Amino acid sequence: MQHLKALEAADLIIVRCEGRERWNHLNAEPIKAVHDRWLAPYTRGAVSNWRS
Repeated sequence: MQHLKALEAADLIIVRCEGRERWNHLNAEPIKAVHDRWLAPYTRGAVSNWRS
């Protein structure tokens, strides 16, 4: 459970509790933000070359 608490603190999972069950779902928004920030310079060049 410690690794799940760390992921929850980092806002990488969304937790929903229903009675005695705990449902963990991936929160893709922070991962997409990192992806977009890291790859944006490369994708801009690829798109501009494709349209030329």
